[in-house]
Amino acid sequence: MDQFEWKCMDKEIYQQIKAAWDHIAKPLDSMGTFEELLSRIGAIQGRRVPDLKKARLLVCCADNGIVEEGVSQSGQEITAICAESIANGKSSAAIMAGTAGVDVMTLDVGINTDKKLENVRNVKIRKGTRNFRKEPAMTPDESMAAIRLGMDLVRESKEEGYSILCIGEMGIGNTTTSSAVTAALMKLPVKEVTGRGAGLDDEKLLHKQQVIEEALAVYGYEDSISRETNSEQALDVLTKVGGLDIAVMAGICLGGAAYGVPIVLDGFISLAAALVACRIKPVTKEYLIPSHSGKEPAMQRIEEELSLTPVIYAHMALGEGTGAVMMMQLLKTANAVYENSISFEKAGIAQYERYS
Repeated sequence: MDQFEWKCMDKEIYQQIKAAWDHIAKPLDSMGTFEELLSRIGAIQGRRVPDLKKARLLVCCADNGIVEEGVSQSGQEITAICAESIANGKSSAAIMAGTAGVDVMTLDVGINTDKKLENVRNVKIRKGTRNFRKEPAMTPDESMAAIRLGMDLVRESKEEGYSILCIGEMGIGNTTTSSAVTAALMKLPVKEVTGRGAGLDDEKLLHKQQVIEEALAVYGYEDSISRETNSEQALDVLTKVGGLDIAVMAGICLGGAAYGVPIVLDGFISLAAALVACRIKPVTKEYLIPSHSGKEPAMQRIEEELSLTPVIYAHMALGEGTGAVMMMQLLKTANAVYENSISFEKAGIAQYERYS
């Protein structure tokens, strides 16, 4: 990744857009968080008027070997079924993306099947990760290949004219991998960052937490990882207890910073990926657009760590990119206000002044 020029977003354009908001005939800051987010999107794109016309949702689908430990309600066979449902426009994310004008690309980055999945792009790194309770989930080469794939997807999308990308995932067991990654990288107790996923009862939740705790103890993460994790440590955590979906989405986040494309995050799994990416290249944080805060207990901790302020508080926990595409609808609406509203000058009224 040394070949990339990792730059901060264009602060001058950011300030220009912020100033332009103040000239719109409305109370100052009255579009709230959307004024800051659209200013940041424009600064990332290098445009005084943010471009949201062509957006794509990248759904990264993969299986996780840790499912062998009984940490999920469903078996791995569900991942392939859901991937096809997304690709064929039948899932919640696909339906929502259609209403938001967001194109969907469904990716098999590591589904445990040899079957050719209808309308799913096969970019499989391997057929699911290994059971990280017994051995590392991936090899270093596999995790790096997944990250490079994510970065390549951003480059490819930009070349195809996409100006903003959303990320989502599908993979049975991926709240377990995300909790393990978060606990290790943020040096937090497993119980504080591990929730019920798709709906575990109390007994199975406790088992899920114990599985993660035992694995982290084997790898020594509870002692060796500091809050100032460097890129090598972050990659090691990803390799040992992460998932292929997390790795590819981390690459997409890094690709946003490398190629100047804003990345709209989804739920917990995408936030875990963003955390990995930001530990690898801290500047990545500037290129991330939050969407919603969901049920999983780790989400707020990661949002605070990355200074991300989600807009949607609806207790969503669906994944697949549903929160991201819902956020795109809101961003497009707010951007229409920015592009089309009358200015104070044209309205013939005095502009509001800032006093603090």
